[in-house]
Amino acid sequence: MQTSVNTSVHANVKTPSISGYLRADGRKGIRNIVVVAYMVECAHHVARHVVNAFPGQAVHLIGFAGCFPNEYADQVMGKLATHPNVGAVLLVSLGCEGFNKRGLAELIQNSGRPVHTITIQENHGTRTSVKSGVEWVQWALDTLEQQPRVAMGLDELVVATICGGSDSTSGITANPAVGRAFDMLVEAGSACIFEETGELVGCEYHMKNRAVSPELGDAIVKTVEKAAKYYTIMGHGSFSPGNADGGLTTQEEKSLGAYAKSGASEISGILKPGDQAPPGGLYLLDVVPDGEPRFGFPNISDNAEIVELISCGAHITLFTTGRGSVVGSAISPVIKVCANPHTYTQLSEDMDINAGRILTGDATLDEVGTEIVTMIRDVANGALSQSEALGHQEFVLTYKRFEPSGPGCFPLRKA
Repeated sequence: MQTSVNTSVHANVKTPSISGYLRADGRKGIRNIVVVAYMVECAHHVARHVVNAFPGQAVHLIGFAGCFPNEYADQVMGKLATHPNVGAVLLVSLGCEGFNKRGLAELIQNSGRPVHTITIQENHGTRTSVKSGVEWVQWALDTLEQQPRVAMGLDELVVATICGGSDSTSGITANPAVGRAFDMLVEAGSACIFEETGELVGCEYHMKNRAVSPELGDAIVKTVEKAAKYYTIMGHGSFSPGNADGGLTTQEEKSLGAYAKSGASEISGILKPGDQAPPGGLYLLDVVPDGEPRFGFPNISDNAEIVELISCGAHITLFTTGRGSVVGSAISPVIKVCANPHTYTQLSEDMDINAGRILTGDATLDEVGTEIVTMIRDVANGALSQSEALGHQEFVLTYKRFEPSGPGCFPLRKA
């Protein structure tokens, strides 16, 4: 299935006009970030002080708060630390936590990136650890500054989408406009990822009809059924008081609006956090843990989902909002697509695209979709999104449990 968009738009989208940083594995990043990652909450303070020594520079803070190990957190952290947008990594450890810092450091080193580990218990405490961390990050920044950008095609780009703070305008303007942008990008060879299954309850058979194979279609239905079961058992639903205040009436109405972000292209597969999106195609990200529900709410905030999208290789995340959201993300830029013209006026310094113009009759879905693709291209070339310019680098990584994806209907999990 393909959306109907005029030919001139498609010709413009296919123009090879972006560049990136070449990594050892052949992928290219649109940013060259130094990541400072804490291995446990006890090391968070030191890591934050290291990052705070570089205001306005490409130094981002990420981390895992838990002391006990978790396969999901280990997998996601590994994918983030070797993300194409990351050029170098400083690991900050207390020294007695359960996170496999040595395995993570080896993974990063084998990816061709500079990596250094500071262990606070072996480095004379807070002040000395901050000092040595700052020195190493400065060295890393100086080293990465010498790396040139190389030509990059849209077929090498991975773009994700999420909605947050949805209202009654979201499913009419911003979400379908992102769907149009996704259709353009998929046709140009980009990989596009949409989520989350907990907000797609009721839409599973629509997605099944768009699957590239019957096996994938059946798997999509089972994935959404798993999400519905999880939310029911835990006593939660993906419908907030803010959604109701914004004019949404039912979970079904919200789901249909969220579904619109996926566009009309065929669905190529299902991903789980940490699975790398293959080149080209449209993929559904399953963020609901496998097995019996045990971790509470599947995602405690939009930023937890953005982190999972980035762990699948997303260079950029399109964030649609009707009520308004100001969050960004570490590692990969967030582009805000505002659904409501009133919200755009109220929060204009945080918004990138005014999809509310569709509601007022000042733009069509195709025009806003093209505007989104143009901004993706600009941001890929180094232009800052609003959240980047404002310094937003939110990050959330929690405990979860997933089983490996099965063969035949979606990508296998790779080490």
